[in-house]
Amino acid sequence: MRVAIADDDPIVCSSLSTILEATGTADVAWTANTGTDAVTQYEMDAPDVLLVDVQMPGMDGLQASEAILDAHPNARILILTTFADESYIAKALEIGTKGYLIKQDVSSVIPAVQAVMAGQVVMGAEVLSKLRVSPQSTTSDESSSVDRVVSHDDAQAVQGSRNPDSSGPSERFAGLTERELDVLELVAEGLDNREIASRLFLSEGTVRNRISDILAKTNISNRTKLAVEWLAWH
Repeated sequence: MRVAIADDDPIVCSSLSTILEATGTADVAWTANTGTDAVTQYEMDAPDVLLVDVQMPGMDGLQASEAILDAHPNARILILTTFADESYIAKALEIGTKGYLIKQDVSSVIPAVQAVMAGQVVMGAEVLSKLRVSPQSTTSDESSSVDRVVSHDDAQAVQGSRNPDSSGPSERFAGLTERELDVLELVAEGLDNREIASRLFLSEGTVRNRISDILAKTNISNRTKLAVEWLAWH
């Protein structure tokens, strides 16, 4: 695959490039040190996956990602940053990026890039904990739905965010019907609506309505958070 990197630190760009190429994971198509340059470079040479830092001079990484996704809705963008800020994470999910990782272990980049290339959404363990939704949340739309949702470093990320002493999440899912739980399981496995419909012998419209009902009953704001909650607590 071909990967591009947008980070304001040239050393980070160089280090990531070395790791990706030395391991045979990907060829690095280009690097950029500002959000504006990332948008310009993407227009000239779209990579398979784009790694983007959040804080960059001028146009930041989230603004750049939004501009790219507006023009290229199928762009695979993975946020890679030192900031586990809830507003940044929420914005990244809202605009349709394919994941959010914290720069705490460069070795995590390889499986994350591979997962994003496979159509998955990747969350770091710290990000999973930030995504826990308050039971008082009242939004129940599915505007930020995604095709795939996985936890980064699978079991490690999920286990790292669990809190066995909390009864909130189990109460959150207690009101779901058996059929809704079937749908939820498949959402958490990363199936899209068409695949869920095929698996459960339902129409896509029915699946979409079931997911909307699940979001409303659980007071979770979107499909991504729904899957993350289930993975983290079930």
